[in-house]
Amino acid sequence: MDLKPTKPLSGFIELLPAQQRCFDECSSRMLKVLRECGFSMLDLPAIERAEVLTDKDNWDEIETQMFLFQYGDTKMGLRYDGTVGLSRYVAGHLNDLTFPFRASQFSKRYRGERRQRGRYREFYQMDMDIMGINTLSTNYDAEIISVIQRTLNSVSEFIGDNYVRIGSRPFWDALFDWLEMNAEQKKAVFVLIDKKDKMEPAEFVAGIADTLNNPEKEQAIHSVFENGYDGLQNKTEALDSAIAEINGFMQTLSFMGVKNAKIDLSVTRGLAYYTGLVFEFGLTNYPELGTAAGGGRYADLVGKFSKTKIIGVGAAIGFSRIFVALMEMGKIDLSQFESGTDVAVLVMGDKNVPYAMSVLNALRDEKIASVAYLDTDKKFKNQIEYADKIMAKFSMIIGDDEVAGNKVALKNMASGNQEILSVSDAIKVIRG
Repeated sequence: MDLKPTKPLSGFIELLPAQQRCFDECSSRMLKVLRECGFSMLDLPAIERAEVLTDKDNWDEIETQMFLFQYGDTKMGLRYDGTVGLSRYVAGHLNDLTFPFRASQFSKRYRGERRQRGRYREFYQMDMDIMGINTLSTNYDAEIISVIQRTLNSVSEFIGDNYVRIGSRPFWDALFDWLEMNAEQKKAVFVLIDKKDKMEPAEFVAGIADTLNNPEKEQAIHSVFENGYDGLQNKTEALDSAIAEINGFMQTLSFMGVKNAKIDLSVTRGLAYYTGLVFEFGLTNYPELGTAAGGGRYADLVGKFSKTKIIGVGAAIGFSRIFVALMEMGKIDLSQFESGTDVAVLVMGDKNVPYAMSVLNALRDEKIASVAYLDTDKKFKNQIEYADKIMAKFSMIIGDDEVAGNKVALKNMASGNQEILSVSDAIKVIRG
């Protein structure tokens, strides 16, 4: 019989125990920050109706990387981000929630994209959103950025420092209107700006020229990246308003203690639904990973679920994108996560199992991570090798003499020192 493959599908992640412990420790720290900042943790369905995930009616024409399938007459798909499901949730519970509503999510997402470093088909993402009815101050946008930086700072020993770049969709909308660009030109230039960092300068210039075919308008676009936006003041009310919003926002970020923030108008993000300020975080030491977290303001995403106007600002941290990629690159020191066990309880003989179980329970009652080796017919050599392989800090040996004296033999696996102690005294030694 042919053996079946043991490797997972391409783009699906499996971690070794030490990697998983690091993963869990980092997620725990970051989620703690979100709780401290008042976000309610949600666990929304992994599967949504296809009509929720996409606006397209023709199933055969859905040009997307979503995992879609059909069960009976119901067309559905796996969630590819957290915002769409959250929008449905908020619209369905308007009368049950208090606004502004703060929500966080940490769950797996699914995208059928090509596997590459930092990008996976199944991955964890950490989301945070603040939603308001009818109005929502841009102070909340600043708070979201502040909270993201707090979460990333909580694991800085693994990922290093971070920085944030701020963009503005209203600025570009106002500039395009002032330049009297048509809808097709606006869309094409937005796409070029969004891809600017990945293009050669000459390629970007050529793309703008092909789209606008107007030297004056082309220079106006290039001038933004060369000279900033100060020269565009007093052109239109919309431009003045967008510029004032950016300047005021940067001051607010400073007041909130956000470090390493700068204006970068090449940041445009999801053209489909972001309508206000947008932002992207990167890791100072690992620019090759690209965007570590990003988000922005959306004014009408909930509109397809409810007639109530819901305005939101949200962001997602590419959790797997950061941590799995860095572990694959060997950039995270996993030595502190090699062992998840403090004590290995080694039982010499089947008749000593009852006493060993009482000792094991005493350890676990004291919240000491402990395991028991219960193949009691194995020799001591096999058992101590097991304790060594799992990198237990101590082994607690229980034989006939220990049971008779109501004691344990506690061995420090690093020093090799061994002493006979009561269970209570052994716990004191283990705790240091």
